Amino acid sequence: MAQTAEKGTISIHTENIFPIIKKFLYSDHEIFLRELVSNAVDATQKLKKLAALGEAMGELGDLKIEVSFDKKAKTITVSDKGLGMTGEEIKKYINQIAFSGASEFVEKFKDKADAKDIIGKFGLGFYSAFMVSDKVELISKSYKEGTDAARWECDGSTEFELTPAEKETRGTDVILHINADSEEFLDEWRLKGILEKYCKFLPVEIKFGTKDESVEDGVDKDNLPTGQAGKPKYKTVTTDRIINNTSPVWTKAPSELKDEDYLKFYKELYPFSEDPLFWIHLNVDYPFNLTGVLYFPKIKNDFEIQKNKIQLYSRQVFITDEVKDVVPDFLMLLHGILDSPDIPLNVSRSYLQSDANVKKISQHITKKVADKLVDLFIKDRKEFEKKWDDISVFVRYGMISDEKFYEKAKEFSLLKNVDGQYFTLKEYEDKVKVIQTDKDKNVIYLYTTDAGKQHSFIESAKAKSYDVLLLNGVIDSHFIGNLEQKLEKTQLKRVDSEIIDKLIAKDEKIDSVLSKDEEEKVKTVFENAINNKSMALAIESLAPDDLPVTITMSEWMRRMKDMARTGGGGMSFMGTMPDSYNVAINGNHQIIQKILKAETEEQKLKLAKQSYDLALLSQSMLTGADLTSFIKRSVELVS
Repeated sequence: MAQTAEKGTISIHTENIFPIIKKFLYSDHEIFLRELVSNAVDATQKLKKLAALGEAMGELGDLKIEVSFDKKAKTITVSDKGLGMTGEEIKKYINQIAFSGASEFVEKFKDKADAKDIIGKFGLGFYSAFMVSDKVELISKSYKEGTDAARWECDGSTEFELTPAEKETRGTDVILHINADSEEFLDEWRLKGILEKYCKFLPVEIKFGTKDESVEDGVDKDNLPTGQAGKPKYKTVTTDRIINNTSPVWTKAPSELKDEDYLKFYKELYPFSEDPLFWIHLNVDYPFNLTGVLYFPKIKNDFEIQKNKIQLYSRQVFITDEVKDVVPDFLMLLHGILDSPDIPLNVSRSYLQSDANVKKISQHITKKVADKLVDLFIKDRKEFEKKWDDISVFVRYGMISDEKFYEKAKEFSLLKNVDGQYFTLKEYEDKVKVIQTDKDKNVIYLYTTDAGKQHSFIESAKAKSYDVLLLNGVIDSHFIGNLEQKLEKTQLKRVDSEIIDKLIAKDEKIDSVLSKDEEEKVKTVFENAINNKSMALAIESLAPDDLPVTITMSEWMRRMKDMARTGGGGMSFMGTMPDSYNVAINGNHQIIQKILKAETEEQKLKLAKQSYDLALLSQSMLTGADLTSFIKRSVELVS
């Protein structure tokens, strides 16, 4: 039946809906192109399905979707060769926006910043075109035999015009007449950028080009008959480009893929990144749909992390790279793609936070990551150890922030000592608990944050046959506290936070060679030589081959300072407090005897100052004029 000309009113029950669409539903106007191309893909996919069922006859032919623009005519056109629509179907699907309570909707959402999330619920995607258009034309011809093409026009009011049209091929052309405020979109690179952002992995090929200034039949377009000016008759003069990969790896079965396929896709996503360490292919269809590939990148220890590296898709349409509420925070360091049709195209933060499916997806991703790491550890521990330095930040972050992940991770989480040996938590406990248990039955784990700067302290520990862990990662200060909470009667102490005999206090005691009177004399000499009230001096009975002077900051003080620097634990006041150190003077060292026997007070002070400066030097605390004085004094003493 031939289409007759018809005018009418769009059935949306309120004249306020178009201003709402234009102003409130999308904070980012570029979304209009995503919505229109997504509609074109849907129409194409539905036609394929009908053809497979034998309900669409004839050859499908070339099904590419075409996006083009004409800068002079100020139009953008999206064309597909999908199902198409009859005039009656246009009236049904385009004119009758099917939701009730429109007035209440307007009142509820007009002032909300995240009102865009309702578009997916109410099928308003097509109407996003009016955000950038003074007028929208739709020319469509149904796949059904014996049907005529129809043209629908609307200028953004509630009035529309539906007329017969000339269109030989099946499908739909949507022509946007761009308004003055949106002419930024009449630019090749702007449109290409939007298409690559949102449509890069759509399952139907998308061709992008521009139109020239002429018309195919040679008629000057300024003199075309009324109602024909916007027909898509312009010739493409630039090279058309296919802008999408229709079969990305996450849409395929893992059995079909090789390592090279995953690595090639990673380079497609992150062209300038190093190859990832490994990856996880997700493929879930119950109780929710989720596919995707998550890559473990190499992470530098300076924590130069760019989050928002995981992209969220819905049926291969890009949604967002802000996946905080979909992916657990500790896995935000991963790279890759997640695709779930259970997350609508238009989402708000509040929607993600409250949606039950989103929470299930988050929990499932955590489980899959843990399962993958367990599998890698069991299959090839040596290879796992090679990767550990790069993945430890993920694992430890997860252990700190997720209790369920901790329970799985404790089986494969590794501790590395200064000799480059790796141990599971249980293995390390078994290694040190006999020799590193103090008099109060606490197992003491010694650690260093800088093996170079703290070398002398590490050597003192090794002299006692103690083991020293290397915990120099960016979140290890938090991980240390987490371990102490989880491990029974276990304490972690930095190797330079106290003299070695006090780090792991035993019942053993070394006798002092000094009398009480001599101890007081030595203490007075050092107080005069140091003249620094932030240094708390004490004479200790240590082994003669230990250092003459050792400077330490207590584990408690250092941790409070670290917390203050990171703004945690309500300890911000610690950031304004001066550093406080302990100075242990080894009363059994031969230098102390030289100080006591020195003939002049000046000689005593010089020896004491030299010993003290050596201790400062071992902690990288000797700088500026003090360092210069130390060097001069050293030359004098040697001479």
